[in-house]
Amino acid sequence: MNMNKTSIVILTYNKLEFTIDCIESIREYTTQGTYEIIVVDNASTDGSREWLSEQMDIITIFNDENYGFPKGCNQGIEVATGENILLLNNDVIVTTNWLDNLLLALNSSAEVGAVGAISNECTYYQNISVNYTNIEEMQEFAKKINIHNPSEWEQRIKLVGFCMLIKRGVINEIGILDEIFSPGNFEDDDYSFRIMQAGYRLLLCKDTFVHHHGHATFSVDSRSFYNILEQNALKFKEKWNFDSSDSANIRFDVVQLVDTSPLEPIKVLEVGCGCGGTLLEIKNRYKDADLYGIELNGNSAAIASLFANVSSSNVEHQLEYPENFFDYIILPDILEHLIDPWSVLKNLKKHLKNKGKLITSIPNVMHYSVLRDTLQGRWKYTEAGLLERTHLRFFTIYEIQEMFQDAGFVDLSYKGNIIPIPEEDEEFILKLGNLGGSSFEQQYRVYQWLVKAEKNDPIYTIGNSVKGVDLTSLQEMDFTEIVVLIKTNNLSSSEIITVVEEYAQEKQATYNLLAISLYNERMFDHIIPLLSQSLSIDSSHMETLYNLGHILYEANEKELALEYLQQIAVKDKATQDLINEIMSLY
Repeated sequence: MNMNKTSIVILTYNKLEFTIDCIESIREYTTQGTYEIIVVDNASTDGSREWLSEQMDIITIFNDENYGFPKGCNQGIEVATGENILLLNNDVIVTTNWLDNLLLALNSSAEVGAVGAISNECTYYQNISVNYTNIEEMQEFAKKINIHNPSEWEQRIKLVGFCMLIKRGVINEIGILDEIFSPGNFEDDDYSFRIMQAGYRLLLCKDTFVHHHGHATFSVDSRSFYNILEQNALKFKEKWNFDSSDSANIRFDVVQLVDTSPLEPIKVLEVGCGCGGTLLEIKNRYKDADLYGIELNGNSAAIASLFANVSSSNVEHQLEYPENFFDYIILPDILEHLIDPWSVLKNLKKHLKNKGKLITSIPNVMHYSVLRDTLQGRWKYTEAGLLERTHLRFFTIYEIQEMFQDAGFVDLSYKGNIIPIPEEDEEFILKLGNLGGSSFEQQYRVYQWLVKAEKNDPIYTIGNSVKGVDLTSLQEMDFTEIVVLIKTNNLSSSEIITVVEEYAQEKQATYNLLAISLYNERMFDHIIPLLSQSLSIDSSHMETLYNLGHILYEANEKELALEYLQQIAVKDKATQDLINEIMSLY
């Protein structure tokens, strides 16, 4: 094995013109002596075998029949002598720094098992928009992208195998490609998940661009391609017990609604997280994000559990997360599947921090296609879409708004996802607009609503609960006004505790803020019961212990003050100074 060499394994089946362009680009844009090219030809009949036989710098394997992509790659891997293996489609044209950049990412950590490039033509979100019109322009385009930049590396749960660089040690550990996926498709999904299962990370290198013609082998017969795609999707599902497309989906539209500063630490829960693709995209953007998920499919949950805290809980049951815990809770296409989405929203709100946000996507039953079919007497359930068989609830924007407001959310914002509308359907939409009013026309076009709503509960929000005292107008943290009402209405500490326990969201914070406000008024008789009640919630609560110790010291209860202060596990300077002051009196 050559420790400094990369083995580039290329499969060919006809399309000689693509193969020549691919090989020549490797020769031109890759440092000599750092690679070997291995071409496995699957019984080409267009002169590929003859041309390859003439190339002195290529290791060739000629098959007498088309064994497909996985087996052909495995043949190439078996004869490879490099430290790293690069699976490359023959319809790829490589670019400046392409291999150097991929190797820098692959060798950046022992935890990285494989890396991939971006392109003009690729599935699973590895493609970018391009503006070139020929190969010369493409190479100039690539030069501007292919500048080593680790901030452009993203962790992914799967990589597409058109240009995939893998450590030899990883292949030795997990084995070669699974040949049940011959002639091709989903073998790279399978391999990606196997790499992750072995404890390695996958990186998409957005600092490495290569050109990809796309589906060169199958393009002659698109029907055959899609039949194979469908068959291998079923094979994958039988092997892994989840659907790769659905479970690995990344909801970029949902992630865009997370509006915290990228430097802020956040806690995010995704309900129905699948394999965690969306959560991982959040982590790529928010490096200090703590990821949590709920996923009923144990097999896809096992993948997400490799980088997130995933539970198999049912969101319609009691959840074990603390209250006021998450900055964001996201539910992509979940609410319509629930028996009681109204209660779920109310329960989830408890687990959001104040000012926390809930983000969801909900199919729009007012979409013109549903109304058109309904007017024609049809309400046909389908395997996917607006009337998916598993949907239990159906919503318009009006019902969505009512549901969120009833759950106590505020600051609702909406964005409509619109799919392409055939020209012949535009006339029907105009007729609907004439029938229902032009204000509804946009609702007929929206396929799915994206909704973001905020939890904005004042820490202390009560109504006519104690002796007719109306505190509904108080703003968050406005404890000065609360103290005035306590004094004027002569409320006892037990009455205050009753109200806090019933209405306060952050009980211990409320007790301590009230204690500080009451201390300024020298109302010691109220303070000690309130702080004692706070300690009954959490006996190690540092702020409560300090405030109680300070108050007791002021009340000349030095021994008792010292007892509480010494219970603080991590003592800051103010606490230690107060302890020292009390100790000096003995």
